[in-house]
Amino acid sequence: MKKRVLGKNGLEVSALGFGCMGLNFGYGYALSKDDSIKLVRDAVERGVTFFDTAEIYGPFTNEEIVGEALRPVRDQVVIATKFGFRIENGKSNGFDSRPENIRAVADASLKRLGIEVIDLFYQHRVDPEVPIEDVAGAVKDLIAAGKVRHFGLSEPGAQTVRRAHAVQPVTALQNEYSLWTRGPETNGILQACEELGIALVAYSPLGKGFLTEADGGQKAGDDCSDRACVAPGAEALDRPDPRHDQAASPGRKSWRRRCRAEPCRPCGDPARRGGDRNRRRALSGTIAEGHGPLTRQSCGRRLAAIRRSGFADVTPLTGVPMRSRMAWMNCSMSRPPPS
Repeated sequence: MKKRVLGKNGLEVSALGFGCMGLNFGYGYALSKDDSIKLVRDAVERGVTFFDTAEIYGPFTNEEIVGEALRPVRDQVVIATKFGFRIENGKSNGFDSRPENIRAVADASLKRLGIEVIDLFYQHRVDPEVPIEDVAGAVKDLIAAGKVRHFGLSEPGAQTVRRAHAVQPVTALQNEYSLWTRGPETNGILQACEELGIALVAYSPLGKGFLTEADGGQKAGDDCSDRACVAPGAEALDRPDPRHDQAASPGRKSWRRRCRAEPCRPCGDPARRGGDRNRRRALSGTIAEGHGPLTRQSCGRRLAAIRRSGFADVTPLTGVPMRSRMAWMNCSMSRPPPS
């Protein structure tokens, strides 16, 4: 497994990481605790060292599962978790990045994870009621106290990044970034990352599953033990699933129509297994090393090819140049600053 170094302070992670949210939160189903632990440990055995969780996932239970799974190999892995929501009666009720809450969340997360220090502590979402300088200062104090190693932000604006970085160096940003969500290319985030030496950890690089399948996904009753079967199919569209909303925007409606129109095959059908191939192809271009930008035009050409082919037989994207090396995670991707 190749490695990547995030930021300027030597946080080394595997090129392929594991976003743990989907173990038991966010996608309408949950693995059992035993299956979740086994899956995480299997990832470690395959060389994955970067694991991402948050207090809001569950809430709380995701951190407990990840902690139990990784404690036996704690010295081999990097664990990221997040703060920033007010959780009341088991549900999110707005933002809360007050310094006193950040300190409380850090202590609670350490306890749930069963570890002595959080490797990467993200603000999950920017709190408009709390100056980002106060947030960065609170995390800086936690780093000085030995409870946190690195500071991260999720979905901030470029100016927010610069203000936070002036107080406490930011190691990583976690923003959505994929072939169909390319805001970081135009909103100043990539430019800020490169100027400040911050890594981009882009979540949902496979479009929450819609960039993986060869035939439109699963239908109700399919054997979904194949974890590659992630895009909902015709009958499954009635189930509450955030990927349905993702597919509803104008640029994605063709994929939603395809899910409704195409017959769905069982997970074991060889014709279905193109999902793994196309997942690798969709990622290969952005993993490629190079010195130029991943441009709007190059992404657009490849999206058009994916649509025309029904996700199958897309030319591998290894020729797409990048300003710096990139690494994709299960739910996110890490883009280190230029060396």
